[in-house]
Amino acid sequence: MKKFRIILLWLMAGFISSIALFPAAGTLAYDLPSVNLGFTSFLDGGPPAGPGIYFSQYLQYWTSDKLTDSNGDAALPSFADEDLAAWISLTQLIYQSDKAIVAGGKWGVNLMIPVVNIDMNYGTDVSAFPQDNGTGVGDLLIGPFLQWDPIMGSNGPIFMHRVEFQMIFPTGKYDENKELNQGSNFFSFNPYWAGTLFITPKLTASTRIHYLWNAKNSDPNRGFVGADDTQAGQAVHANFAMDYEVLAKRLRLGVNGYYLKQITDTQMDGSDIDDRKEQVLGIGPGLVYHFSQNSHLFFNTYFESMAENRPEGKRCNLRWVYHF
Repeated sequence: MKKFRIILLWLMAGFISSIALFPAAGTLAYDLPSVNLGFTSFLDGGPPAGPGIYFSQYLQYWTSDKLTDSNGDAALPSFADEDLAAWISLTQLIYQSDKAIVAGGKWGVNLMIPVVNIDMNYGTDVSAFPQDNGTGVGDLLIGPFLQWDPIMGSNGPIFMHRVEFQMIFPTGKYDENKELNQGSNFFSFNPYWAGTLFITPKLTASTRIHYLWNAKNSDPNRGFVGADDTQAGQAVHANFAMDYEVLAKRLRLGVNGYYLKQITDTQMDGSDIDDRKEQVLGIGPGLVYHFSQNSHLFFNTYFESMAENRPEGKRCNLRWVYHF
């Protein structure tokens, strides 16, 4: 068991330390759909109370005063004085069965419905700058998954993990004359693997690693003049966290982060467009408080850097999880 724990720790540490080594490129783009950047963090490899129905409510605030270009510099002139604020509410229902169907993995399903308020303000009235689409419902997410039981040691769990096949459906509010929308207007496939390693009973490391594939948008936004369709590039993104239990069975404190990197070019009418790849890194402190085995509150903050072709700012995330 000790050897197994050491191997898993090295794998996770290698991933977390290497994510900043990807090359970067791009210009002002904002082509990718909304994905999980910092919504999940500590103890992410398994449900806190076993099989059953889970309800989660997320509230995230994201603010930015800088839209970046492909070099990470300001994409707009200084007189733009941009100021972006977004409130994101996510309502989640999860069913975790107690029936193993593949290699010991127990099936489940995840449903998420977002509501998003986007407010982009400028110090000028130039309407050509990226515009927001107000408040509305975002894209529906449905994800069947397989959850494996924890691998146990003499002092408790050692490792737990899950695979989910997330699908994002274009049900959200969308306006082709706006660049900042609640919905993407295209289907996305966003599977992930999540795992939590108990380095000791009190110290854990977690990660969730996604791959993102996007279908075509047959009604692209106004920035793609004359285009019949566009297709956002593929991407990888991950959340990662490490925490330490400071109050037994009550409070864990730690550090959390996320990283997103677009790995293929966006296409317009089937042809690649250079210098539009997106990237961002966010890192900050966080905590999880366990009211009971069935009720848990997470709070995370993230300070962004290394942004390219997207806003760069900070996020605050509040998440309540309840097991029925």
